[in-house]
Amino acid sequence: MEFITYEQDGFVGIVTINRPKALNALNSQVLEEIEATFDAIDLENTRAVVLTGAGEKSFVAGADIGEMSTLTKAEGEAFGKKGNDVFRKIETFPIPVIAAINGFALGGGCEISMSCDIRICSDNAVFGQPEVGLGITPGFGGTQRLARLVGAGMAKQMIYSARNIKADEAYRIGLVNAVYTQEELLPQAKKLAATIAANAPIAVRNCKKAINDGLEVDMDAAIVIEEKLFGDCFETEDQKAGMGNFLEKDKEKKLKVVPFQNK
Repeated sequence: MEFITYEQDGFVGIVTINRPKALNALNSQVLEEIEATFDAIDLENTRAVVLTGAGEKSFVAGADIGEMSTLTKAEGEAFGKKGNDVFRKIETFPIPVIAAINGFALGGGCEISMSCDIRICSDNAVFGQPEVGLGITPGFGGTQRLARLVGAGMAKQMIYSARNIKADEAYRIGLVNAVYTQEELLPQAKKLAATIAANAPIAVRNCKKAINDGLEVDMDAAIVIEEKLFGDCFETEDQKAGMGNFLEKDKEKKLKVVPFQNK
């Protein structure tokens, strides 16, 4: 990999987009390397993933304008599909993915962060979909995921105006879950990932699938999805161990209670 690094920290995988001289901009090669990296993650020994960018200035500053500037209509559509396929892979990845957004998250950077389950950012982060200023639309899911995350009105305002927003506003509108200093960001992302990884992995995976799949259908269909994934957890080692431990602790707690005696 030329532009992606991968680190394993216990049950947590850390994927870093490592193209800092170009502010980690996404070109075809970077997209292909992101896809290959996620394909290679060992799901037997990884329970959560952190996605971040190299350096302190930028998470991902967008798609590579130099590459896009000469594309034909057909090539533009194909480039959009390439990005969408990679981001959809992240969105539907079996285990949770946390975006640790360390600086600029513009265009494709905002879009890749929105394909992650959870977004946290540094206090110098800047978000935006500036595409209309370049004569194009957001092409990697921005018109779809932003509206789903922050509501259609706010998404339309951001996209139509091409206005960037800072970390505090991103937090206010619900685009990110938390804001940290640059120094705190990656440790906090790893801490959250480790907390998730400490829980029953089959249950966490089923929760992700239930939420994602349920949001695509009406409530009657969604609760059927939930029922199936709820049922799938039973008879697993995770369920037996989790409930067994709870009942054992509850039993020990009751044994320690001294009955009130009326004298």
